[in-house]
Formats: sequence, structure tokens, C-alpha cells
Amino acid sequence: MEKKIVYIALSADILHEGHINIIKTASKYGEVIAGLLTDAAISSYKNIPTLNYKQREIVLRNIKLVKEVIPQNTLDYRPNLNLIKPNFVVHGDDWKSGPQSETRKQVISYLKRWGGKLIEPKYTKNISSTAIKTKLINYHTPNNRVSILKRLLNTKKIVRVLESHSPLSGLIAENIKIRKKNIVEQFDAMWSSSLTDSSLKGKPDNQVLDFSSRFSGLGDLLDVTSKPLIFDADNGGRLEHLPYSIKTLERLGVSSIMIEDKIGLKKNSLFSDQSGSKQDSIKDFCKKIELIKKVRKSKDFLIGARIESFILGKGLKDSIKRASAYSEAGADIILIHSKEKTPKEIFSFSKIFRKSKYKKPLVSVPSTYSKTSESMLIQNGFQIVIYANHMLRAAYPAMENAAFSILKNQRSYELENKISSVKKVINLIK
Repeated sequence: MEKKIVYIALSADILHEGHINIIKTASKYGEVIAGLLTDAAISSYKNIPTLNYKQREIVLRNIKLVKEVIPQNTLDYRPNLNLIKPNFVVHGDDWKSGPQSETRKQVISYLKRWGGKLIEPKYTKNISSTAIKTKLINYHTPNNRVSILKRLLNTKKIVRVLESHSPLSGLIAENIKIRKKNIVEQFDAMWSSSLTDSSLKGKPDNQVLDFSSRFSGLGDLLDVTSKPLIFDADNGGRLEHLPYSIKTLERLGVSSIMIEDKIGLKKNSLFSDQSGSKQDSIKDFCKKIELIKKVRKSKDFLIGARIESFILGKGLKDSIKRASAYSEAGADIILIHSKEKTPKEIFSFSKIFRKSKYKKPLVSVPSTYSKTSESMLIQNGFQIVIYANHMLRAAYPAMENAAFSILKNQRSYELENKISSVKKVINLIK
């Protein structure tokens, strides 16, 4: 008789007894073809896997009960089922209810087309890859974290980054998730903002807060989170000091540095009055990029170049010229900044630059053009969106209103239903 074909779908980031049970059960019915979920498929419903696709594929191919490994590019089984038309699909019975129940119905319906059957062994209780990875978070090494942002860029349509100015705000960025149409939406990375770090210390946003102080806070933030982080370094400081900053950031596990091409005393780019602000020469700014490229230990540590041409009224031509030069010098990502209320000028930039031989992933910071959706950014070639100061901006009025309420009522009772319970805050910290 012709050998029967059995299909299973796995993430296989951390193999455990539950996976082995599925593979053993499947092998009883015929030759096992494993659909290995790609990084993109996995990151559509949870964090990007610790091991990349190639690493997971090598492990799975070396399990003797697995005949063949093929990529499964989405959570939808149907493309692969249509391709191989298996006699059986094996999956644990845990998907009979919950988010995957609709996928289960699709599988059953598709198998009927050629007389295939779904086999559902009892789910192995008290074990899951997610639970194991949660326990291992304290063992997340800086080297592992540094590479995650680059992998996300290669995996997701857009990388969603949230400003995190403290360990508590970092835990929110780490844990908050919503489900939309069977897809889990979450933040992919954190942004360490010089504006929010300065404001938190009660100091002006003009680089008066030195890197040493900010690095100390970064250590606390990275201690309790696992997601990658982009460090807003203003103009990077003196050329002679840059190598030491890069070494510290890599040692902490930061994934990227973002430097802007302004010089002199910093004036926040969102101020309408930019008189006195000066832009670095292309030649000198490229020296900073080249130096970072030379001293970084890992190519996965991404160099971000932030272009201020629109902020300073120099227009499209200057911004394109600078983007090309910065890219050629070694910038890995390009942030084109704007303080307009619409994305018109950044979209005019992206239309030209993404067709250039110097094109690199584009970064948007929609602080002023906040009506712009992520889908619009994707359509116009942007791969990273940074919500650069929203967590602190949300916290300030909330704290102010709380203080006002207590002062007005001379007690806290009126405030209790408007603020988090102590229990909720405590439970956020594992």
C-alpha cells in the first residue's frame, strides 16, 4: 500500500514532551510532514521566536520520526494542505475552543475534499513553550536581545515601538496585547526617549541629562523586559566619546542607536521656532556613522540616522541627498522627521528614497501627524513606527488629576474608581 501522509504544524522554538507526543502519534499513521511556522507566522500571534526559522528547521529535520519539513507561512493551514493533500492532520485537542477553533473548522472542511481525517490526541497539560520562555526571561542575554530588532524588520510589515521611560512603563509595553481577527496585536520594541528621560528628571530637553544617568536607568528597564530597545541619542555627542557609548549600549543589550544630524545646543524638533538650530554637515555626520559601524561588535546592532531637513525648512532635495549619503556611510535605518500635521512631506520623501539604490528601512515618528494609520505608513514604505513620548504624556495628566482630586476633596475616595488598584500594579510585576 502507498504510504499515508500525515501533516503537523509546529513552532518548535522550544521542543518539549508535548511536541514529541504529537510527532509520535503522527508517525503511527504514516510519514510525517512538519509544517514549520515561519518567524512571520509566529510573530502574528505572539513574540518572535528565540530561534530563527533556519535554526528551528535544523532541529526538526534531525528528529528521525519527521520525514520532511516545509515552511508554513501563516497560521492558516489551508495553503499547505492544498499543496500536499495529507491523509491525516494531527493536532492536540486544545484547539477545540478558543482562538484556534476557527482554524480547526477550516482544517476539517478542507480535509473532507479528499477524504482526509483530523486526529486529535489529548493535549499534554501543564507544559507550553510560552510558559517555559516566560520562566527563562531572567536568563535573556544582551547578545540575544540585540539581534531581535533586525529579525523583526525582516519578519513584520511594520515594527511597532512604544516609548518606555521606566521599568514600569516597560512592563506595560512588554505585556499589553489585544486580539483582532485572530491576530494578536502588541508592541514589538521600546524607545528610550531623550525628551521623556529629561522630563522625568525635571530637566530641559537640551542634552543637559548626560548619557551616564540615562544608561543607569536603561539597566533597570532592561532587567525586567525582553523586547528590543532603540536608544534616542540626540546627535550622539562628541565623536571621541561615541565608541564608549556604543560599547555600553551593546553590553546592556540595546538593539539600535538613533542619532540626529543637528549640532550645537539641542532644541526640540517639535518647537515651531527653530532659530539657532544648525544641521551637521553631511561629511561630519557620516564620520559618526562610520565610527559607530567600526566600533560596534555586532552587525545586528543597528545604526539609525535621523534627518532634520524638513524640521529646518531645507526641503525634500536636501533630505534625499542626506539619506543617500548616510545610507552609503553605513546607516541601517533612516528616520525622516517632520512636525507637519499631515504625512505629506515624509511620504514625498519615501516615494523617492525607496526607489533609490541606497534605500534602507524607513522610520516614522507620527507625533504631530497622529491621524496617520500604520496601514498608511506600510503602504508608503515605512517599516518602523515609533510612538515616541505618549506614555509620559499620558502619565502626566493622570497624576495631575489625581493630585487635584485629593487636594479638592481632602481624601482619596473620589479617585479610587479612576485609578488602578494596588493589586493590579503588584501583579504586573512577576
